[in-house]
Formats: sequence, structure tokens, C-alpha cells
Amino acid sequence: MTDRFEPRAENIADQERDIQSGIDAKAGGGSDDKNDGAMQAGARRYPEPPFPKQHQTKPGDETALDPAPMYDAPFWKGSGKLDGMAAIVTGGDSGIGRAVAVLFAREGCDVAICHLDEDNDAEDTRAAVEAEGRRAIVLKGDVSDPAFSEAAVKATLDAFGRLDVVVPNAAFQQHVEALEDLTLEHFDRTLKTNLYGYFNLVKAAVPHMKAGGSIVMTGSVTGILGNKNLLDYSMTKGGIHAFARSLGTHLAPRSIRVNVVAPGPVWTPLNPADQQADKVAEFGGDTVMKRPAQPEEMAPAYVFLASPQMSSYITGEVLPLIGGYGGG
Repeated sequence: MTDRFEPRAENIADQERDIQSGIDAKAGGGSDDKNDGAMQAGARRYPEPPFPKQHQTKPGDETALDPAPMYDAPFWKGSGKLDGMAAIVTGGDSGIGRAVAVLFAREGCDVAICHLDEDNDAEDTRAAVEAEGRRAIVLKGDVSDPAFSEAAVKATLDAFGRLDVVVPNAAFQQHVEALEDLTLEHFDRTLKTNLYGYFNLVKAAVPHMKAGGSIVMTGSVTGILGNKNLLDYSMTKGGIHAFARSLGTHLAPRSIRVNVVAPGPVWTPLNPADQQADKVAEFGGDTVMKRPAQPEEMAPAYVFLASPQMSSYITGEVLPLIGGYGGG
């Protein structure tokens, strides 16, 4: 009954074998594109591994990082996207936080810089913000302490008279090779910094924010894909993503937007203050782009999500900036 279909089936099978044979003949030959280096598609060239082997004590020192993180985005031209606004950035002394503070200032925003104990880094960030013609204050404290968040918000209001953009960004991260090595103290510190810290700042800030304000949280690729050696950190970053999506809905009636930037590997002091020197030397090399991001490659996303000119119809979103999918 189906004999009439057999010739076509055999022809298709032959066609499939022909396609396969063509691919098999080229197996192992790879792509004609022989560029085995890192992907370079930015406004300037960025460093790629291997990096010098290095290890730091927590929370890390940006001035000691080799090569120095690139945060100042000299190619970025400000256009008033945050004109007249004021922001508070935790973990604003270095890394992503510093790059965000600089671009916010370039877009017309005053910035409160919160940090743990990296005094020199924090002063460098203050100077970078002031060099952009904006005001900056530096606030030292532990984000897991709700009293510090309340004091930081008050200091921001006292200094600038307003608070428009809140960037919970401070984080604690420490790899462990085995679950048994993840102590209760370690687990507690990660949750207190990464979850309590975000909650404390948001709770303190929201009553003082007006319609059109925004909250931009720092999530992570680990909160999307997980990480076998960052069990606690991945848990907190997934929690941040869920918190932002829920808070975005909760604050919509007040016209306050809430979003997340979820970075992949970024060249900041967080990494040599976490992993051992040999791991740091190859940091970011397993991404599709074969290199870590530089902080200035992250900061434009924060400007985009903070600015009512650019993202007024976006809330509750998680924006991954992870250097590509499917590196394997």
C-alpha cells in the first residue's frame, strides 16, 4: 500500500548521506576563520587571558590589579540621560560600581559611593566622578546592616536633596571546591551581603523616591546558569533576579522601575580576591568571546536601565551581559 513512497524515501536517504559525507570530509578542519584570539568588537581593544597570576585578600584592591580594569569609557559621550539626578551605588569604589558611577556622572548625575573598607579605591572613584563635573560623597559601611543603609540614604538626601537611582551592587563571593567546605559562616556572609544588603538599601531608599525613579540591581550569569563552585553565590543571584521581578510589579503603581544587569565574568578586584592565582590567569577565557568583560562594557547597561529617556517601558527585566551563549 505504501510501495509508491519507497523510491522517494530512498532518494531522501541518499541525499542525507551526501550531506553527511560532505561534512565528514571537512571534519577536524575547523572554520576558515583562523582568529583564535578573544573577540574584539568594542570601541577599543580589551585585554584577554592569560593574565599575570595574582591573588588578593578580600575585599580586593583595584589599584593592585594587573592589568588595571578599564572603567572610564573615554569613547562615551554624555548627553544628559540622567541630568539633575542623584544616585547611590553600593560597592561603588571599584569594578562595575566605579564604572557605573563614572558614566552616571557623565550623564549629569551626582553619586553617593558606598564601600566596605577600600578607602583608596573609593577616593579614586570620588575623584573620577568629580572630574566629570558632578558631586560625590563616600560612605563607608556594611550593607548587611540596615542601619547603615538608612544612614547612607539620609546622607545622600542631605548632600544632593534627592534620590532618583538606586544601584545595589556590593557582593561577597568565594569559590569552594566541595559542599563540605561551605561553612555556615561563609554561607551566612554571602546571604547577608548579597540578599540582605539589597533588601536593606531598597527598603531605606524607596520611601524617598519619586515617580520616574529606578532601581538597577547587579545580578549574575550564575543566577541564570548556576555554578558548581559558587553554590551560595548563585543562590543569592537567582534570588536577586526574582526579587527584582517581584519588586518591579510591586512598585509599578508608584512609577518606580526595577531591573537587573546580570554580568558574566568581569575583570574586577572581586576575582583575584576570590580564586587562586592560576585560575585568575585564565579568567573569562571559557566564554564565547574568550575574555572577561571590562567594567566599562557593563556600565552602559546601567545607564540604559536607569534613564527614563531610554527605558521608561522596561521593568522587572533581567539583562544578561555574559559574553555569549554556548561556548562549548
